Amino acid sequence: MIDHPALRNITREVPTHVAMDRTLRIKVIDACGMTCTFCHNEGTPVTSDNHADHVGEFVAAGRSGRVSIYLATNGARFITAPVFPDHTFRSALAQLRDALDFDEIHLTGGEPTLHPHLAQIVAVSRSVGCKVSVTSNGENGARILPGCAAAGEDHVNFSIFGTTAEELAQVQNSRYGSRSLAGRKIDALEDSITLSLDLGLDARANVVIPNRHHVRRVHRLLEKHSPKLSVRVLSSLADGQESLDAIELLLDEMQARPTEVRLIAGTSGFRIGYQLPDSRTLFVKHIRSLRLPETCAGCQFGKGTDCHEGYYGVRLYRDARGTFHVGVCIQRMDLCLPLEEFITSNVCGEIRKLREQDHRDLTA
Repeated sequence: MIDHPALRNITREVPTHVAMDRTLRIKVIDACGMTCTFCHNEGTPVTSDNHADHVGEFVAAGRSGRVSIYLATNGARFITAPVFPDHTFRSALAQLRDALDFDEIHLTGGEPTLHPHLAQIVAVSRSVGCKVSVTSNGENGARILPGCAAAGEDHVNFSIFGTTAEELAQVQNSRYGSRSLAGRKIDALEDSITLSLDLGLDARANVVIPNRHHVRRVHRLLEKHSPKLSVRVLSSLADGQESLDAIELLLDEMQARPTEVRLIAGTSGFRIGYQLPDSRTLFVKHIRSLRLPETCAGCQFGKGTDCHEGYYGVRLYRDARGTFHVGVCIQRMDLCLPLEEFITSNVCGEIRKLREQDHRDLTA
């Protein structure tokens, strides 16, 4: 078992399930209709604010109003371009699947639903034998999700940055933080959630709780949406104990009872399931300390809470010249390697060994 504050009050009677991480995250597009002030943008520069030939001169915040919070220190060496559902993309997926035994693909952005060919990307991802999920802010779901569902999408993760127009406006760039615009974004999100449930997709809502002032938005989510919507609360490493205390407050208010622990070998994320008095399930997701033993050794972000994600998994990007890159850390984009180089690198083997060793440790 791992040592984490969230697990210290979980009794042995609560069942623990251990799986192995076999997921690949793919940044399919950089465009986004929001300007969230905390966005990591998958570690990459905002494409519209930067140019491919200006390596080392990328700006973390530009005219678009969007940000990439790690860009000043993460050593990013390329900007991203949209992924296309062609033979080169399918070949990249097949190579990574064979190298690391992936069976699930998470499509991210930017905002994936702004990609005009997202349904075809889902279809190509399914064709290599993988389940497919999309992480979305919901702004364009009503138009794009039906095609994705028809193409075989398994589930959609909705990122909740506010449950009211006022909440959403507060975390947007000041130039785009009007309540009217935020209200339209909230309406679009709610329409997307409703549609995804009607389509039979496994719909999940992810909401970060930095402090007790954010607790109420979880109540609103549960009150507003069908029990078919799975709600997952995420702790904030940047806010440390304050975030954990806020989650404890939420669980106390809801009289939540822990029912399961889900540990995933080979990735830093884990979840605890809680049953509410109305029998609805609430999940809380935490980050544990997990590092690639060789790649992460001596990293400048390896102390204390400087390393926000730990080793969270593998990410695939396509650059402006059409080259695919594989990354293992959004705070260390200098670790990215071209796909063919990654496949034969020590890092690829290190990931396999880490997953296997972590699985043995967690199931011991």
